[in-house]
Amino acid sequence: MPRGRTRAIADLVGDVGGVAFRRFGFTQGALIERWPEIVGETYARHCRPLRLRFARGAKEQGTLAIAATGALAPMLRHVEPQIIDRANRILGYAAVARIAIEQGAQAATPPPPPPKPGPLPESARSTLKQIEDPELRATLQSLAEALATSHGPPKIR
Repeated sequence: MPRGRTRAIADLVGDVGGVAFRRFGFTQGALIERWPEIVGETYARHCRPLRLRFARGAKEQGTLAIAATGALAPMLRHVEPQIIDRANRILGYAAVARIAIEQGAQAATPPPPPPKPGPLPESARSTLKQIEDPELRATLQSLAEALATSHGPPKIR
């Protein structure tokens, strides 16, 4: 390519992304980029491709590892032939022959960080002032602030 000629961003993205994708087991970024097209929007919210592995020296008939939430894993087995067909169609050759589902693995995008504790209402502050032990008071204040910003049942993080 001649120097000084402008290039479209789309021409460069594959080169830049390809290095990162190969580092995590993907030789083709298309599996990640077009995942909702391969499995559908509903499944894409609960699963993601992890890696595509081939036998030593081979570049086709590989195993695509998919991370899926617990309830979705059995459902993916029912649509496995369609996933393999769509993945191979997008890649342009018979890259995927099998699917390995890792149930319970981190499948979707990570949850957002918990909200910062908000200010306590004055009624809670006045109750905390009555506690003499400063360490206990600080711990209870932290707990009260966390509870004030939480919604729904408690979650283990």
